[in-house]
Formats: sequence, C-alpha cells, structure tokens
Amino acid sequence: MLAALVTAGAGADEALRREAAGVLGEIKAQGAPPPAQVELGRALFWDTRVSLDGKTACASCHPARDLGADRRRFSPDARGELTSRQSPTVFNSTSQPMTRWLADRKDAADQAEGSLTGSLGFPSREAGLARLRELDYAPKFRAAFSQDAEALSTRNYGLAVAAYEATLVTPAAFDRFLVGDDGALSERQKAGLRAFLSIGCAGCHNGPHLGGAMLSKFGVVKDYWLETGSQKIDPGRFSITRKEEDRYVFRVPMLRNIAKTAPYFHDGSVDTLERAVRIMASVQLGRTLDERTVGDLVSFLEALTGEVPSSYAPPGERPQK
Repeated sequence: MLAALVTAGAGADEALRREAAGVLGEIKAQGAPPPAQVELGRALFWDTRVSLDGKTACASCHPARDLGADRRRFSPDARGELTSRQSPTVFNSTSQPMTRWLADRKDAADQAEGSLTGSLGFPSREAGLARLRELDYAPKFRAAFSQDAEALSTRNYGLAVAAYEATLVTPAAFDRFLVGDDGALSERQKAGLRAFLSIGCAGCHNGPHLGGAMLSKFGVVKDYWLETGSQKIDPGRFSITRKEEDRYVFRVPMLRNIAKTAPYFHDGSVDTLERAVRIMASVQLGRTLDERTVGDLVSFLEALTGEVPSSYAPPGERPQK
C-alpha cells in the first residue's frame, strides 16, 4: 500500500513537472559575456561618482537587501527627485525582451544607457561621457571594447552594464524541481504551483522568469485602483503612445524573487504578497480566492527566491545582505 502511494505521488510530481516545464521552464544562465566588459560594467554599476550629484549609482535603486529591487515605493534620483514608478529587480532581467514598466527600452543595454539622463541625472549623454573621462574610465573602456575605434561611448557604457547584469542570475528551488528534485518543493508549494497553472496566473506570468515577456492591461475585469488604493491613476503605455488600446497597459512583471521584492505593482501601492495575489486574481481574472488557495500560491512564489549573487557588490567586496 505504501509503495503504491509513493508511486502515485511520484507520478503526480512528474505530471506537474512536465506541465510546469511546458508553460514556465527553468531559468538558465546566458552565454558568458566578455570578462573585461563584465568587470567594467560592475565598476560602473556601483560607482556613485558617475552621476550628477556624485552620490547616486545604478545600484542605489537596486540594493542587495531587496534582491535587486527597492523596498521604497519610489527611488530618489541624482536630481533629488523621485522616480515615477517603482524600481523592479535587476536580477534575471537581461534576457527579458523588454524592460521597465512601460517596455519603453528594448533591452538591458538600452535601459542602462538611458539611465545616464534618467536616474543618474545628467542633462545629456555627452555630459555623462565627460564625467567618465574625468574619472579616467577611458583605458578601461579601451580594454573592454578593443575593437571599437571610439571605445568610450554611451552605447558601450550600456553594453558594459548589461554584461554585468547578465551575470546576476538567481536559480531557486523551483528550478531544482523542474530538473527532477521532487523534494525541492514542499507539498504546499506543489499545490500552489498547480493553482498557479490552473487558475490562469500563467497566462501572463509565463516563461522561465514567470513574466517579463509580454504587455497586459492592469485591470482586465475591473479598474485596478479600486483594489490597490493607488493615490494616482497611471495610464500606463498610453502616456507614451497616446493610443487608447494602451491605456493602463504595463509590462507583466516577472515573479522571480517576488516574495522578497515588496512593495508591489508599478506604484508600490501594495505592501504584502498575500494582498497582491488577491488583487491580481480579482482585477485580472475576476476571481475571489479562498484563504487556502492564497496561502498555497504565496508558498509557491516563495520557491522562486534565489540567493543574492556573490558578485553583487562593488569590485572587491561581497554583498551586504
């Protein structure tokens, strides 16, 4: 009898694994970027001097303690102003086909290059280049981009930062389950994974990052702010395209490390994962979830938490968790 139960359990795990692998899939490291570019990108990412105020770095909006996100609803930039939307995590981010809440930058290199006149505060990209020259970064750029006639450029700044960010991958218990470790997930986490697949969450939060690869209206069934209590109604991509079909449309966020990256949504309006799960079921799927299902889903989402990468700190230092 016991043997039959064990066999049945193993069979259920294998069926769940196959279904999850087909819709989601394990996270995998990308091809290794050139080491010189990674080294340069790491230096640039953490260097507060490469900013208008000399106090702000890329890392300022993505602390290690918050798994590469920011627990503040909005992050202060180098102009002393707050960002217009909550800062998502940089971990696992470079293989996504779009970046930022409005998908207005095509990839991680484009995002990093744009940050020179964004959060880093420079009035122009040329001003950012001038600061890099002042800080004697030119030799490091020549070493990292030796084939380029003009190695020190804003494009290469973005490529270097993206090369470093590509190393910030955080595999988790869920990935171990996908490759055959039945014990990597608890029974409650497996129940949460089944609910995640059956309820409809994976319709948008799909792929190895469980999101990050598509756009969707926030509030398919009802206006999102009725549930989130948002103080400001953000029109989403409509603010860029002026197309009515883009009103309240945002990039679907990935769920990797989601249990450690509160607050939630584009405006950081929700502080707990349990409430965020309920809101998503309500405004996107038109469903009211019972306590057990919410708990199962949260338990599964916790299985997406990885470790802070050992290189996530200034050159020569270790992460401060």
